Amino acid sequence: MTDINLATTGAAGFARSLWRDHRVWLTSALILGVVALWDAGQARDSLVFTARSLLNTAPFLFLSIFVAAWAVATGADNLIARAFTGAPALMILLAALAGGLSPFCSCGVIPLIAALLAMGVPLSAVMAFWLASPVMDPSMFVLTTGVLGLEFAIAKTLAAVGLGLFGGWTVHLLSRAGGLVEPLREGIGDGGCGGGKVRDPKPVIWRFWTHADRRAKFGREALSVTLFLAKWLTLAFLLESLMLAFIPAETVTSVLGGTGLAPIALGTLVGVPAYLNGYAALPLVGGLIEQGMAHGAGLAFLVAGGVTSLPAAIAVWALVKPRVFVLYIALSLTGAFAAGLLFQLWGMA
Repeated sequence: MTDINLATTGAAGFARSLWRDHRVWLTSALILGVVALWDAGQARDSLVFTARSLLNTAPFLFLSIFVAAWAVATGADNLIARAFTGAPALMILLAALAGGLSPFCSCGVIPLIAALLAMGVPLSAVMAFWLASPVMDPSMFVLTTGVLGLEFAIAKTLAAVGLGLFGGWTVHLLSRAGGLVEPLREGIGDGGCGGGKVRDPKPVIWRFWTHADRRAKFGREALSVTLFLAKWLTLAFLLESLMLAFIPAETVTSVLGGTGLAPIALGTLVGVPAYLNGYAALPLVGGLIEQGMAHGAGLAFLVAGGVTSLPAAIAVWALVKPRVFVLYIALSLTGAFAAGLLFQLWGMA
């Protein structure tokens, strides 16, 4: 009996350990398994969709992983941190502008955000960059111009920068009131230790590959970031494929049709669980506008969907504590609605 109890206890302990260390991968496998039992064809389609999505985002993700690992290996992360320090007003402005013009997607910027927060960079500047980054980038501007026109592309760019400024200043004021201390989850980073890098920076070794210890540091950091992104994005794209399969585009069209303030509010809310990425959403919004949807509702949908899309939201949830995640969502919704409303009023003037 004792041997049986020990075996049972050992098996339970192993299961708990397996779940604790690999719960994201196991969740993805469980979802795929349930779908396969119900609809084998859909399971196959979801698997292909997930693989293709990961492949399509790979260039941005690999660039982000390389930059994050390179910054740690060379010691250049100190310089990056210092670029986000100084007077709050200037720091937030530069972060919002950098986010609105950067080529990083909402997921690809996660490694950089984690590094900045871990080094003790103020959350206000990081939030400004974080909110603005997924809304617009150079390639998105070109595609938006081609699908929705130059006016819409400019409005979306201004919305990205404006959202960054709004989020940065809101977080700055809340931080001064004593809130939002230690935003990262346990095990992601240590702001105090990272803050020491800024206070007492070590020399930057640009040719890090000439030092064995720094080459090893580069490899460890690249592997850590790759595994972190791979597990969360796999789950996100898998869920996205199921939303695409079971929520018809016609449903979104019927909800967002019409004019006035209500479609702007609906566009903002529907954008929260938006299952289309920024590029794929442009043709849909273009078709809705041709059917009479207000431009403001379309902009609100794109801004809210870009910042709170499923891959981005899951990545943010994995990185920061719940109160910061809730604030991230609240700022996204409020900013998206305000951008849509201002664009609507400007068009009516």
